[in-house]
Formats: sequence, C-alpha cells, structure tokens
Amino acid sequence: MTWIVILGIIVVSALKLLITTMPTPVVKWFLGKFELHSKLEAAYTEIKKGGETLEGEEKQKFISAFNEATFLKKHYVHSGNEHYFLHPETEEVPYIIHSKIGKHDFKLSVYIYNDYVDVIKQYKKKIQAYTVLSDSLSNTHHIN
Repeated sequence: MTWIVILGIIVVSALKLLITTMPTPVVKWFLGKFELHSKLEAAYTEIKKGGETLEGEEKQKFISAFNEATFLKKHYVHSGNEHYFLHPETEEVPYIIHSKIGKHDFKLSVYIYNDYVDVIKQYKKKIQAYTVLSDSLSNTHHIN
C-alpha cells in the first residue's frame, strides 16, 4: 500500500513539473493556436490591391511591416453586423491578403488609414476584426 502512495506522489510530481516547465517551442506553438494577429510568410502569401498583385521587394516590405505591427484592440463581430466589417463605408481600397498558416487558409482585408490599420480576418466561416498600429504601413502605403 505504501508503494502505491509513493509511486502516485512521484507520478503527480513529474506531471506537475512537466506542465509548469514546458519547453519554449511547445509554449509558442500552443499560444500560436490562439493568436489573432498572425505572422505572414511570403512563400504562402498573396497580396492584392485593386486587382494588382504585389510582387518582389514591395511584397516583402508589406509583409515585414504587417508582421511588425502592434496589436491595438479587437472589435467584436456579432452575427448580423458582419456586413459592416466586410463592406465598410469607406473610399479606401483594401489590401486583400490570401495566406496559409499550417493547413488553414485565411483571407485578410487590410484598410490602411493615417494613424491606424484595420484588419478583417476571414477563415472557415468566422470573421474577426482588429486594429493594429504600424507607422511604416501608414506612412508608406497610404494614398491620399
């Protein structure tokens, strides 16, 4: 009976130690599953604005600026108000980004304004909207 208690304590202690001291790659992978502002990879990303596809250095600069953008806030999209996010009342032509992370395809609509950037993320049948701050996107890609 004593051995069962001792083995139980050892197993529980080992599990506790394993859970509380997970390796960094495991933690990054787990947190990446819930990340709203995902990092884009050039190899799996296609960017269009007004029907024209960005290529080469311009595409790399855009992806770099997007990845370095600071997350500001999430906008809650409720059923019934999706069209306000998918078709906002603005004259700004969005950047349309088709990308893939892992085995999931998603579409981003990026609306760049003078002082912030609105992003609408569509994947599966879900819509998420959020705002990021990016001086390099706002300054270099904004057309007045």
